[in-house]
Amino acid sequence: MSYRRSVGPAYRQSVALAALALLTLTACGTEKAGRTETGAAASGSPTPSYSYPPPPKCAQASATPAPTPTSASPSSAWSKPASPPEGAGDAPPNYADNHAYRMQASLSAVQQASGEASAELIRKELEKVREEGGSGEYGAYPDARVEAALQRLGCGEKHGVVVANGFYAVYTGIACVSGRVTKDELTTEVHGVYAEPQPGQGPCVENRGGH
Repeated sequence: MSYRRSVGPAYRQSVALAALALLTLTACGTEKAGRTETGAAASGSPTPSYSYPPPPKCAQASATPAPTPTSASPSSAWSKPASPPEGAGDAPPNYADNHAYRMQASLSAVQQASGEASAELIRKELEKVREEGGSGEYGAYPDARVEAALQRLGCGEKHGVVVANGFYAVYTGIACVSGRVTKDELTTEVHGVYAEPQPGQGPCVENRGGH
């Protein structure tokens, strides 16, 4: 698959700030995450305070569902890298280190709930694209139509939107939502930004290279 979307200087700066924001939120435990997401609930102050500009947000639901009772705060800022593919045999002892660049930022329960609410909004807009028909080669819709659907939710260049051949990815300012939209499928996945995303793409596109 070829991801053709490129990003400009303004986006790169906003992504750097956004990644810093998300890393800071997840790395500092539940207290800091609670302060940023819920305001006075955790800190006792009337409004949250930032030492950096908050990341731009898009696809935000009017009301975010409460985290599920089984949701737990992440124990580390980054999730573990993927295990070796099943059936690949014995992996080298440094497999995890060599694939650390594919780690995703961990999401707190609040961030996960927000991401799922955003994913639901995105699904509804992408369903409209499918209902309108007009799919092309391999059942994919023109990139411009998918981008327009995301724009209706306020998601643009600052949010690392990447659309190509049925694949889409967007950073809502809290979580990544990515997946595929074609004539035959519509998928959404909520996850954290990648430690080292694909160069020239948004923070939500897995790096296809290697170390």
